[in-house]
Amino acid sequence: MKKIVVPVDFSEQSEFALKVAASLAKKHKSEILVLHMLELNQAMATSSEGFHPEQTVFLIKLAEKRFKEFLEKPYLNGVEITPVIKHFKVFSEVNDVAKKNKADIIVMGSHGTDGLKEIFVGSNAERVVRNAEIPVLVIKKEHLNFTADKFLFASGFNDESLEAFQKAKQFAALLSAELKLVYINTPGDDFLSTSDAQERISQFLGKAGVETKVDIYNDYSVEKGILNYGDKIGADIIGISTHGRKGLSHFFMGSIGEDIANHSNVPVVTFRI
Repeated sequence: MKKIVVPVDFSEQSEFALKVAASLAKKHKSEILVLHMLELNQAMATSSEGFHPEQTVFLIKLAEKRFKEFLEKPYLNGVEITPVIKHFKVFSEVNDVAKKNKADIIVMGSHGTDGLKEIFVGSNAERVVRNAEIPVLVIKKEHLNFTADKFLFASGFNDESLEAFQKAKQFAALLSAELKLVYINTPGDDFLSTSDAQERISQFLGKAGVETKVDIYNDYSVEKGILNYGDKIGADIIGISTHGRKGLSHFFMGSIGEDIANHSNVPVVTFRI
């Protein structure tokens, strides 16, 4: 975890994310790339009709000043900070910045009131997650000293989840957290008998080359199962997998991934399949 990208909009939620990133950076001697995307559109930046270039420059300078002041926080002392300002708001730019700088993780704040929607003004966190090729850690609440003893990773334990599982294992190791695995069994077409579920899990672990315990938890929906099981074991962080641009994985159909992050009382991290 050498480089961490944190998108900020000067909100309370983005500062929560920055505090978590600072905790991680101090433990792993990481560099934090703090990203702020301005509200300028192409017309404002280039048009000479009805909008003066001086106004554009003024807005940029004003944002840079506010950005500088935002980063003057005691909890950032001793942390290597690299400010990055983009003049336009494009969801893929978060991933572009991460990719260009070979970052290992994106840490982002979320209001959580309307699903994963507002992350920085005018953008949609789900779209950022779908563009991200690296893990995305979503933070909703303040963590003065971020630690994680139990990391819950829920999976459908099919072949396409192998890569996400390996990433989750590595992430748990970085956090020095105990990795807890669960398969959520729900009524309906996806229901599996205990023996069938155990067989699927056994084949998956064999392909992954690991021997570990996986709990089978029954509930009315995948979302409820993950949240209820997480509460039961006292999980400090929940991991889910996504297909990125292709939408959420088959196991996390529809808005389940969003709902988990929205309703979870603990941070949620996504892993790209």
